[in-house]
Amino acid sequence: MEEPKWLETLLRTNYFNICPRHCETPRNECNMFCLSCQNAAFCIYCRTSLHIDHPVLQIRRSSYHNVVRVSEIEKVLDIRGVQNYVINSARVLFLNERPQPKNSSHGPTSSTTKTISYFCETCCRTLLDPARFCSLGCKVEEMRKNKEDEEERLRKERQQETHKGTHPPTHTSNSRRRKGTPHRAPFAS
Repeated sequence: MEEPKWLETLLRTNYFNICPRHCETPRNECNMFCLSCQNAAFCIYCRTSLHIDHPVLQIRRSSYHNVVRVSEIEKVLDIRGVQNYVINSARVLFLNERPQPKNSSHGPTSSTTKTISYFCETCCRTLLDPARFCSLGCKVEEMRKNKEDEEERLRKERQQETHKGTHPPTHTSNSRRRKGTPHRAPFAS
């Protein structure tokens, strides 16, 4: 998955603050993100006045964490491998990693349950289904690690190719061997 330019901003934006332009109106929380403008979050009133024809994602809250509806984000991003949850009858996914519950088992090494467990490949959070990641942020982090590893591997390969012909020629095993047995001068007496 090629990472869109707006993805980092989407994940790092603070949502649900009061809109400074519409602080006197009801429902003025900044819970929208424009994929075209890629700026700060904005409210529903800003959408109708400033982002009317732009692709917009609405961010929602679940247990104090930001989520987005699967039906909205799957149109603009490959979300395969990210755990989906049903909240208020809508399929959603979490934008960022969430802290582990205090009494939960941490990671695949725990053997407290005998049922099959699934874990996020990035943060080891327990998952409900055989997904690879607990959030979009964890998927992005893993993709970046893989990309960095691949770039490092390619850099090393290019470096080896560049230096292949620059080594001095090596001598064969016969070229340093003495010819015959050494003869010493006789001892003088």
